[in-house]
Amino acid sequence: MFKKEIQPSPKQKLKSSVQRSLRNSLLATYPLLTPHIDEILPKKASLSSMKLPDRNTLYVIDSTPLFYQHDTSIIIPHLRLVHRFPQAFPSIRIDRGAIRFVLSGATLMAPGLTSKGGRLPAEGAAKGLEEGKEMEQSVDEEGRWSRELEKGEPVVVMAEGKEEACAVGTLVAGTAEVKAKGKGPVIEDAHFLGDGLWNLEY
Repeated sequence: MFKKEIQPSPKQKLKSSVQRSLRNSLLATYPLLTPHIDEILPKKASLSSMKLPDRNTLYVIDSTPLFYQHDTSIIIPHLRLVHRFPQAFPSIRIDRGAIRFVLSGATLMAPGLTSKGGRLPAEGAAKGLEEGKEMEQSVDEEGRWSRELEKGEPVVVMAEGKEEACAVGTLVAGTAEVKAKGKGPVIEDAHFLGDGLWNLEY
């Protein structure tokens, strides 16, 4: 999605009502951010939006990028936010062999996750997010998320042997389906380390 260099556009300050709405949307999508929300979006801080190519919008505070949105779809965290709060976002892990493909903007395919170095939620993981248990989801010592992730959910991509996330995007197939089929695309159009969004000057 952001493979090419992006030219910065003027930032537009958002009304407080819009900021409140985005804050609520962020917490609804990523409940594990709840303990950190006042650090991410301080009440008196001024949130701005910046138009990006292909009908994307980036949200920033001062010169700190927080998240982006395509049209009015789900809010996706910028990798710089993911690196600050890595435990707050559902994650999967690719094997070493898939890293160079993901970092060149290629579609993430199932074999990079189902191999020995990849990590998907453990067998027997909860099928979805149970109401009232939003704060109980987490990643285990092996790097497996505690529940199955569903098609359309935003997910962070970790990499075998690396400390920090290398990409973030939306699942085009749920993790249970990926495990069952073992082939096909999993994430398309990810935001990845070194892409135009990562390198954008604010």
